[in-house]
Amino acid sequence: MIMFDEATILSLAPPSLVVLLALGLIIFDMARPGRHGALTVLGSLGLAAIMAVTLVIGPVNVIGIIQDRAGYEAFDGAYVRDALTAFLDLLLLGVALLTILVGPDYLRPRGLPAAEFAAMLLFAISGAMLIAGARDLILLFLALELLVLPGYLLAGYAKRDGLATEGAIKYFLLGSFSSAIFLFGLVLVFGFAGTTRIPDVAQSLLGTAGLAAVPAGLLMGLALLTTGAAFKIAAVPFHYWTPDAYQGSPTPVTGYLSVGPKVAAFALILRLFVEALGDFKADWTPFVVVLAVLTMSLGNLVALTQDNVKRMLAYSSIAHTGYIMVGLAVFGAAAIGSVAEQAGLEALLFYAFAYAGMNLGAFAVVAALQRRPGVTSQISSFAGLGRRSPLLAVLMTLFLLSLLGIPPLAGFLAKWYVIQAALQVGGWLNVVAVITVVNAMVGAFYYLRVAVYIWMREPVEGAPPVEVGAATRVGLVLAAVVTLFIWLPGVSATFFAIAAEAASVLIAGS
Repeated sequence: MIMFDEATILSLAPPSLVVLLALGLIIFDMARPGRHGALTVLGSLGLAAIMAVTLVIGPVNVIGIIQDRAGYEAFDGAYVRDALTAFLDLLLLGVALLTILVGPDYLRPRGLPAAEFAAMLLFAISGAMLIAGARDLILLFLALELLVLPGYLLAGYAKRDGLATEGAIKYFLLGSFSSAIFLFGLVLVFGFAGTTRIPDVAQSLLGTAGLAAVPAGLLMGLALLTTGAAFKIAAVPFHYWTPDAYQGSPTPVTGYLSVGPKVAAFALILRLFVEALGDFKADWTPFVVVLAVLTMSLGNLVALTQDNVKRMLAYSSIAHTGYIMVGLAVFGAAAIGSVAEQAGLEALLFYAFAYAGMNLGAFAVVAALQRRPGVTSQISSFAGLGRRSPLLAVLMTLFLLSLLGIPPLAGFLAKWYVIQAALQVGGWLNVVAVITVVNAMVGAFYYLRVAVYIWMREPVEGAPPVEVGAATRVGLVLAAVVTLFIWLPGVSATFFAIAAEAASVLIAGS
C-alpha cells in the first residue's frame, strides 16, 4: 500500500501541479473556446506560481528557505527532491513559461489550437521533471517516455505541413529506436546489478570497474545506454533527426525541442552515468570525449552551410550539446574527490541554464518574425530587420552574440566555466579545451552572417510589416534579461552557487 506522507507530497508537488495545470487549461478551453489571450495568461501565471512553490519546497539553500540538503524522498527513494531536482525543475519550468508566452502569437494566425499545444507541452515538462528526480531505472524510463511522446505530437503539430509531417515521422522513428536501445541497456544493467534502484546499482557493481573486469553482458549494457542517451541529446553521429524535426516543426515547438528534451536528457545522463555508473567513469569517459569533439565540430561546420536560420540554429544546438558534454568529460577525467570533478558538473549545469535562455530567445525572435503566415525562416527574411523592427533586430543580435560567446553575455560565461574546468584537469583535456575555443571561433561566421543581414542588407521588396504580440514581448524580455544580466557579480554568483549545490549532491551520491 502506497503511503502519501509529507515527504512524498512535497517531493511530487511540482510535477503534479504541472499536470493539473495542463488539465485545467484543457477544461478552460472547453468552457471558453477561442480565448487564446486568457489561456496564455492563465498558463503563464500557473507556471510562475509552480516556480514559486518549487522555490519554497526547495531544497535551494541559496535563498535560505529550506536548509535540508537531503531534500525529500517518495516511494521509498524511487524519486527524490534534492538540490539537483530543484535546479532542473526551475530550469524546465522556465523553458515551459517562455514557450507558452511565445507560442500563441505564432499558432493563432495558422489556425492551430493553443490549448492542446500548451497541454502537450506541460505533459512533456512533467516527464522531464520526473527524470530530474528519478533514482530508479524503471521510473527513469517511464519518465523518459512521458517526455518524448508529447514531443512527437508537438513536432507534427502543423499536420497539414509536409515538412512538419516528415520531421515528426523521422523524430518518432529514430526516437523510438533510441528508446528501445536505451531500454535494452537498462535491462542488461538490471540483470547484472539485481536491482533497479540507482544507489543500489552503484553499490552492487563496485569492484567490476575497468574494461578487463567488466563482464561482456554488462559492457554491452553500457554501450547500449551510451548510444540511447546520445540519441536523446542529438550527439554526433546520432543527430540525424534533429535538422528535419527542427525545420519542420512550428517555430515555438522548435525552440522547445532545442532546449527542453536536451536538458532532460542531460538530467538522465547525470542520474545514470554519474550516480549509478560513476565508478565506471574511466571506461565511458573516452567515449564522451570523442562524442563531445565530434558533436561540437560537425555541428559548427555544417551550420556554416545553412541558409535557413531554423536549420542553422538546429546545427548550432548540436554544437552546444558538444560544449555541454565537455563538462561531463571533465567529471569523468578528474580524479575522484578532486575539485575539478565537481567543477565539471557545475559548468555543465550552468551551461544548460545559460543555453536555455539565449537559444529560446533566438527562436522566439524567429517565431515573431514568422507571425504572419507565409514568412519563411530563410536568412533573406532577416534582411533589413534593423529598420523594419529595431526591437527584434537588437534582441536577435544579442542572442546571437551570446550563442557565439561574446563577453560579458551568458554564453561567454558558460563557455568560460566549461573551458576552465577542462584546464583544471589538464593533460589531454587541454586539447579538448583548445578544440572548444576553436569551435567557438568557427561559430562566429554563421552567427555574424545573420547579424549582417539584419543590419547591413536592404529589406526584400514587399516584405510585410513585423508585428510582435504582447505575450511574445514578455517572453523576449525574460530571455534577454537572463542573457544580458547574468554576468552581474551577485546574479552569476547566485546561479553558480545553486549549480554547485546541485553538483555536490551528485558527487555525494556517486
